[in-house]
Amino acid sequence: MHVLVCGGAGYVGSHAALVLAHAGHDVTVLDNLSTGHREAVRWGSLIEADLLKPETLDAAFARPVDAVMHFCARSLVGESMHEPVAYYQNNVAGTLNLLEAMRRHDVDRMVFSSTAAVFGNPVTDMIDEDHPKQPINPYGASKLMVEQVLRDAANGYGLRSVALRYFNAAGAAADEGIGESHSPETHLIPNALKAAAGEGAGLTVFGNNYPTHDGTCIRDYVHVLDLADAHLRALGWMDRERGAYQFNLGNGNGFSVLEVIEAARRLSGRDIPYTIGAPRAGDPPVLVASSRRAREKLGWTPRFDRMDPIIESAWAWHRAPAF
Repeated sequence: MHVLVCGGAGYVGSHAALVLAHAGHDVTVLDNLSTGHREAVRWGSLIEADLLKPETLDAAFARPVDAVMHFCARSLVGESMHEPVAYYQNNVAGTLNLLEAMRRHDVDRMVFSSTAAVFGNPVTDMIDEDHPKQPINPYGASKLMVEQVLRDAANGYGLRSVALRYFNAAGAAADEGIGESHSPETHLIPNALKAAAGEGAGLTVFGNNYPTHDGTCIRDYVHVLDLADAHLRALGWMDRERGAYQFNLGNGNGFSVLEVIEAARRLSGRDIPYTIGAPRAGDPPVLVASSRRAREKLGWTPRFDRMDPIIESAWAWHRAPAF
């Protein structure tokens, strides 16, 4: 298949491009490079375009496209609390522009990068797809809006789609020269490893009074290559099934912020100093996935099912980043 990977110069998108190419698919990357990296486009050609500039999108469909993977989004929870309109504009309006371009060029399949933030505060220990959707930040709300758009598009004109709700993406394909590189970096594992390497401004733990065993937030971490594998499997699912579907992607194990820091300290062999800061608005205390549906329907099983190999792969990237 010829797959258009929108946001393929970014973290998860570049790993998806890698997995697609290794599976024998033809890849074209569309990215405006506002947060992505030109150096991460190693599989397929790059078309510089912007979902908020609809007139730039047609060039990506000059060759027939079989399916689109959509990773373009603003994705910082805290920032979304302060800049909500920008999040709805980028994440919702941008997706509408992409869907219109797909319709113009008769492309009827999309794999959408969604998020666990659509759920909000959990009401059960394990979050499955039927858990109530009550996002507590504009980032999660914008992704949930797109999921509804995809359902309506399936009913209205037959669009096939799979929305994959990530929990916390982590790790790297360091041996392939790609990894997690954001500016600014807001994710825990890369910031802990930067602190271990003596880089950055120091690590801050946002809150230690949550109702958890050590007072810090608990999250479910899933390796970025496992996420990419799920996107590949979603293509096969759309071959067999019509309609709009949603799947949660996580390991089913929760780790607190302090547990992640301790694992990073142990695996790097470096001290990781940190300070306790105020809790961030919009952060639920616990988010842990039930991925049973993805396992049963997509045949997806995460290969990196423990914290150590996830952090080891990220540490390999941080010791010798390519960009």
